Amino acid sequence: MNTTTQTRTTTERLEPYIAIIGPMVMILAILLFMGVAEPARYFRATNLNLILLDAALYMPMAMAMTFVITQRGIDLSIGSIAALSGIMMAFLIKQYGFSVYVAVPIALLLGALMGLINGLIITRFNVPDLIGTLAMDLVYRGLALVLAKGLVLARFPDFLTDIGRGQIPGFVPIPVLIGIATMIAGYVLLTRTYFGRYTIAIGSNPEAAELTGIAVKRHKVYAYVLCGACAALGGILLTGKLNAIQATSAPYFNLHVIAAVVVGGTSLFGGRASMLGSFAGVLLLSMMINALVTLRIEFFWQSVASGVVIVSSVALYTWMQKKDRDGAGGWLAGLKTPDGQKMMRFSAALIGLLIALLALGGLFAGTTNPSG
Repeated sequence: MNTTTQTRTTTERLEPYIAIIGPMVMILAILLFMGVAEPARYFRATNLNLILLDAALYMPMAMAMTFVITQRGIDLSIGSIAALSGIMMAFLIKQYGFSVYVAVPIALLLGALMGLINGLIITRFNVPDLIGTLAMDLVYRGLALVLAKGLVLARFPDFLTDIGRGQIPGFVPIPVLIGIATMIAGYVLLTRTYFGRYTIAIGSNPEAAELTGIAVKRHKVYAYVLCGACAALGGILLTGKLNAIQATSAPYFNLHVIAAVVVGGTSLFGGRASMLGSFAGVLLLSMMINALVTLRIEFFWQSVASGVVIVSSVALYTWMQKKDRDGAGGWLAGLKTPDGQKMMRFSAALIGLLIALLALGGLFAGTTNPSG
């Protein structure tokens, strides 16, 4: 009897942290694999710094996207918002002589304005989130192309490059501090404020949330405004990191950020969110892509590997959420059911496919001779 009680108590204690346990296990697996395959190159201080810089670029957007996805939304326009905000900031600095201390806040406000437009299109005109943000992605990208006219704007003031790749002597890089600060702010918003509580309530049941007095449409607009501002911040970080910006920059920001949030345990069906999980998801994807680069695997195989991780994560969390709805006694008890066994076999097959793809990609990368 005591053993059963102890088991149930342990399971219940693990339930709130399952979102972060999944990506942390994958991170540990990557560390162990790279410790055997390429320890000298992967664990160099310079390489670890590259991983942190890459992860920091996506942290603000992952924080905001967590709120959007939690309330059953999606934003496919963050890449174009980042590019257009960066282009506008660059024009203000390079061609109109604005101070960088003025241009950066203007870029953030522009990103928030584009997020506001997204939110109003979705809530006022009842356009589905997927279609609305996909259409606005085309609009914002088109505006960036029109403004830039094929130009690459480069060589910005030191303040901007410090934001994107600077480092406090003897401490972590500045963009990492910015990224972690936004994740901490997001955690506080999600767990300690009405904004976070309303977000989860809307995602769980929008109709019930509206009946309790929550202004559902207005709250959705707030989430999209936050997402737009954080996308602009991502564009600023990218500009500072590269010391350059062009209209075609940030083409895969939306997929990378959504993948990180979903891998971190935030449910695409709404009502379940984990800011710590989103943070772990960003780190996981950055570590995985860096590991593939370290193993000299081509970019196309990196995309395949990322897709496999996303599919397996979504399948796992969808199954877990279904078990919660069905009252199957939690995810640990659900693993013993026939559906749980099928889920485990499916996950094992996907992991085996990933390993096979990595091996195949490494084989092709090692046997391909450069032309010329």
